[in-house]
Amino acid sequence: MKNSIIYYSVGALLYCPANNKTIASSIIAERFGRKYSLALCLEDTIDNYYVHDAEQQLLSTICQIYSTRQTKNFYIPKIFIRVRSVEQMKRLVTLLKNYFDIITGFIFPKFSINNSEQYMECLKNINDCIGKTIYGMPIYESSSIINLNVRHDILYKLKDIIDEVSPLILNVRVGGNDLCHYFGFRRHINESIHKITPIANIFSDLITVYGHDYVISGPVYEYYNGENWENHFKHEIKDDILCGFIGKTVIHPNQIESINFSYKVATEDFLDAQNIINWENKTSLVCGSTFGTRMNEYKTHVNWANKILYLANYYGTY
Repeated sequence: MKNSIIYYSVGALLYCPANNKTIASSIIAERFGRKYSLALCLEDTIDNYYVHDAEQQLLSTICQIYSTRQTKNFYIPKIFIRVRSVEQMKRLVTLLKNYFDIITGFIFPKFSINNSEQYMECLKNINDCIGKTIYGMPIYESSSIINLNVRHDILYKLKDIIDEVSPLILNVRVGGNDLCHYFGFRRHINESIHKITPIANIFSDLITVYGHDYVISGPVYEYYNGENWENHFKHEIKDDILCGFIGKTVIHPNQIESINFSYKVATEDFLDAQNIINWENKTSLVCGSTFGTRMNEYKTHVNWANKILYLANYYGTY
């Protein structure tokens, strides 16, 4: 498993079209709070005819944030750029070369056998040239992982490819809406995506293949308003956590607070995790929990305990 808090701290990743002219002022004014990440999207949210304009606006946004930060103290989220292609990524590296101090990394949509090696090579080259670590986050949403005849082979081949640069892969992400699209699925406000069996099976395979070595982020939830939406949203996050996801893609600022709240660690979990990590009893590897409600066993709970401590460090406890 990942052994640094950076991998667990992407959290609520707010998606924003890169051509949004107000996002810089919103960040500078801290309108979204002080615990979220930001994805500036040049892919699905941008019409093919306006890609150049969106790139120019992205450059303007980054420049405005960077220059204002020189004279004003405000929270800068982890900023990621969701690109369309390796070629665009290379072009943006040149355009943004003076601003990488405030850029955390790139997001690779439709990650597949056809583009994975090129993305990883480009990511390695950037890190060889830039004086800080630039991370990558591949999104597993390609139709190629639908086919049961080849799904497992593809997932393991892609893992072999990203394993070559494993420290640079901040999160593995899943495109829940894209995967639903292939089947013509769309859940209602009170329905968790984890109840859609074909999609849940893909999630399960991703967790099985990648979950031991990578942090995997949960899929987007489309609703941010409406009757009882927040409780339904928290229910899906609870399903995310139970299935092994950490963090979630956000499509509206209204969702950020719910994610940060849902990933807070229960006091019992935090204390038990501390006890497991600091185990000193050499005669027994089993004992009762802090509140006397369950069994703690070092050999079977140490990975869980490490993860809990990272989450508590970033999200806090309750």
